[in-house]
Amino acid sequence: MTRPRPAEEPPGGSRWSSWLSRWWRRFAALRLDLTPMRTSRDFRLLWIAGTVFYLGGMMTYVALPYQLYHLTGSNFAVGVLGLIQLVPLIACGLYGGALADRVDRRSVLVATGTAQCLLTVVLLANAALERPSVGLIYAVAVLLTVAQSLQRPSREALTPRVVRHDELPAAVTLSSVGMQTGMLAGPALAGVILATSGAVWAYTVDVCGLVIATALFATLRRYPPLQDTVQAGLAGAARGIADGLRYAVRRKDLLGTYIVDLTAMFLAMPIVLFPAFAADVLREPTMLGLLYSAGTVGSLVATATSGWTARVHHHGRAVVLAAACWGAAVVFAGLAPSAWLAIVALAFAGAADMISGIFRSVIWHQTIPDERRGRLAGIEMLSYSIGPMGGEARAGLVADATSVRTSIVSGGVLCVVGVALVSAWLRDFWGYDARTDEHAVRERDIRAARSAAEAAGATAGITGAAGVTGAAAGSVGDPSASS
Repeated sequence: MTRPRPAEEPPGGSRWSSWLSRWWRRFAALRLDLTPMRTSRDFRLLWIAGTVFYLGGMMTYVALPYQLYHLTGSNFAVGVLGLIQLVPLIACGLYGGALADRVDRRSVLVATGTAQCLLTVVLLANAALERPSVGLIYAVAVLLTVAQSLQRPSREALTPRVVRHDELPAAVTLSSVGMQTGMLAGPALAGVILATSGAVWAYTVDVCGLVIATALFATLRRYPPLQDTVQAGLAGAARGIADGLRYAVRRKDLLGTYIVDLTAMFLAMPIVLFPAFAADVLREPTMLGLLYSAGTVGSLVATATSGWTARVHHHGRAVVLAAACWGAAVVFAGLAPSAWLAIVALAFAGAADMISGIFRSVIWHQTIPDERRGRLAGIEMLSYSIGPMGGEARAGLVADATSVRTSIVSGGVLCVVGVALVSAWLRDFWGYDARTDEHAVRERDIRAARSAAEAAGATAGITGAAGVTGAAAGSVGDPSASS
């Protein structure tokens, strides 16, 4: 007599199907969450416009130093380009944050987008001359930095306004995909255009992209400030910026996001050493392009498999661990005996940096009140712009004093130690939990109440319109209405 199988033990075929089903569910859980794309028209517009901006902006980003070098033959002339952009980046980034909290954010996007279109047309016209003006290139580069720095905080601050609170992790990840796509495809496309057609066509492509993106921004709804917290004029903006800085320093969870990123980027940013690393250390100069793109590829893979991030609630811990993984991956890249191993390590570094960025952005979007969101976006922009600049300077100085490998490896080790010390110092950041944090809970409740009020208002409007239509129809059919 055959003994019956226990109820919990499926037949062999069923066991295999169950195993496949379980692994398929796990794989599906990693997929990119596209919910904000389906639920929010304005998020779709922002995403498309932002991706086009990055793609086109990379054209000018590559074309400017290319054109300067070919006109002057001087590496110093190219380096000056970065130096003269630093002051407007800082000043206008902070002022752009105050502007985002004082005026309609859509208007800022359209105005600054239009300015970038016109300025890039000037670069195009200059490049078409027989003898392009170097001074004009520098001047327009500074003005472009002004326009971009004024625009970025308003674009960042719009994200929490166009999606639901629980959709913010997915929205942040999708925004990162658009940015990384532009950063990966843009320079490659710019290199081909510059090599085959010259700077005029590179600027032409950027102008076309800017026109499309600005037109998309113009179709957004208006997003005026919900509260008047920044006064008009430079003095009012200065007071608003100071208030934003005090708020950021007072909140240790926010302070942690800035300091961890600054620490990681300042201590372990090896990109400036890639030419020497490829040619003199790895003896593979043809691999230079892959070294540059490895981090971006890793970032794209991380975002494409980021579905799991929505189930993580200890965001501060995730930022610290991801930043430490960035440093460790840089160490392995610096120690790699071959170019391919270095490329793999740099891809892991890029993935870790993207995960850190996702969780930092989620903390910012889910906990900062809308009336301060623009000013804090300006501070965020500085934190992830200044760190890499300082890191490249540190890497170059240490490499000149010791060696390229020593500079890369020591930077990675110091990064791991540094972020560990920061997490020990800022215990509130390490212990941050999105489910219980007072700022996250308050913003979740405020946004839920605002969404309910908007839905009730929309329902009342529809009901009122139906009533008016019914009354009009009744008056047409009632002879006494015309008497």
